[in-house]
Amino acid sequence: MAIDYQWLYEYVLRRKGSITELENSLPQPATEHELIACTDDRYLSLMTQRVFRAGLRHAMVDARWPVFEEVFWGFDPDKMILLSAEHIENCMQDARLIRHLGKLKSIPRNAQMILDVRQTHGSFGQFLAQWPSTDCVGLWRFLHKRGYQLGGRSAPGFLRMAGKDTFLLTDDVVAALIAQGVIDKRPTSQADLKLTQAAFNQLQESSGRPLCQLSAMLALTTNH
Repeated sequence: MAIDYQWLYEYVLRRKGSITELENSLPQPATEHELIACTDDRYLSLMTQRVFRAGLRHAMVDARWPVFEEVFWGFDPDKMILLSAEHIENCMQDARLIRHLGKLKSIPRNAQMILDVRQTHGSFGQFLAQWPSTDCVGLWRFLHKRGYQLGGRSAPGFLRMAGKDTFLLTDDVVAALIAQGVIDKRPTSQADLKLTQAAFNQLQESSGRPLCQLSAMLALTTNH
């Protein structure tokens, strides 16, 4: 079922009180140029940061991130694929880090994915810039299958951190999609994810807004 953008805009505008308040509250995606300009080491750092944020307080992870940057030499993918099991085990003894073995193991594996993408697209940023926003659930699936520890909300969360336009399936967004009759439960199957993507594509076509803004606006239609 299609969502009426005019209804959505008017509802959120009433809730925010003014156009200025509404527009200032909405996220802005990165441009294609900005995505391309971001280097592969920064993408691996963001990816790893998102992996560590899963299930933990984001502020705690972010506060420790300068130490991660130091210990992992700025997350250069060419160096990170050479991380040995011994080095990772040593990191488990470093009290400055968040000592989670599975998440630490994601670093060389996701570095390999980034290097594989570099072989076909020139850089990970080029790859993200070229992927159409009309199929962001396909990008989530790619990251989940080709990467490590990037299932669930981690892939879209990483993309949002990187500035790639995507919607997020937060509890509020899912509640709004159910209320609008797009889906009847949290979308986990490919069929339900396609329905969700189609609803966002329709909203984007009728509004001209990026998916991240439409996602944020839908979240505001709930009473949470």
